[in-house]
Amino acid sequence: MAGHSKWKNIQHRKGAADAKRGAMFTKLAKEIMVAAKLGGGDESANPRLRTATLKARQNSMPKDNIERAIKKGTGELEGVTYEEGVYEGYGPGGIAIMVEVLTDKKSRTVPELKSTFKTNGGTMAEANAVAYLFDKKGLILVEGDNITEDDVMEIALDAGAEDIEKDDEKVFAVKTSVNDFHAVLSAMEPKLAAKGYKIVESALKYIPQTTITVEGEKAKEALELIEALEDNDDVQNVYTNLELTDAMMA
Repeated sequence: MAGHSKWKNIQHRKGAADAKRGAMFTKLAKEIMVAAKLGGGDESANPRLRTATLKARQNSMPKDNIERAIKKGTGELEGVTYEEGVYEGYGPGGIAIMVEVLTDKKSRTVPELKSTFKTNGGTMAEANAVAYLFDKKGLILVEGDNITEDDVMEIALDAGAEDIEKDDEKVFAVKTSVNDFHAVLSAMEPKLAAKGYKIVESALKYIPQTTITVEGEKAKEALELIEALEDNDDVQNVYTNLELTDAMMA
């Protein structure tokens, strides 16, 4: 696995696409607004908001933008009401796809997703058609120049994590249950910082139980579908059981 980080590569590709279309901050702001609306504007008492603002800061979102999004969520400033949703489908080569959205108008978003699937060689499916192929988990990526498995494992397991996985020479992926995610993250942060390690990504994600390999033209079409879905302003995250290779990520 040396030199190949599946989690960071996925994030890098998505981050690059978001930056190119100038939509990254909008998507981050949506998540902050929803988190603040559901749990209040105090980060110390709202784990989801704390995670959302951490991700925003990691992506260099200006402090003013973050504060404005929080105030829109709490109602201090006028804002749009967003609804969460998860949609499923199949892509080229039979890959399974999960799409998370935050939308102010489902009647716009759903037809757009159906069209994107259809025009890119896929099919939008009914609820639970592919969800059973994924496990929803908390994922915390820990990075450090001199990082060791023993250090990360001790900190993670003491905090209540389920498992850790070496991602590349400098990165470990820590997995948690959905219910324990925020508590584990909060417990790990100060201990990791004390050792000079940093959290480069933390989120609840749909993780495929197994991955499938798609080659040639079908692989290209599958990536094009994923990117087309991510290009939709209402789409927050896209998950798939496609096995990503270095050649595909190049």
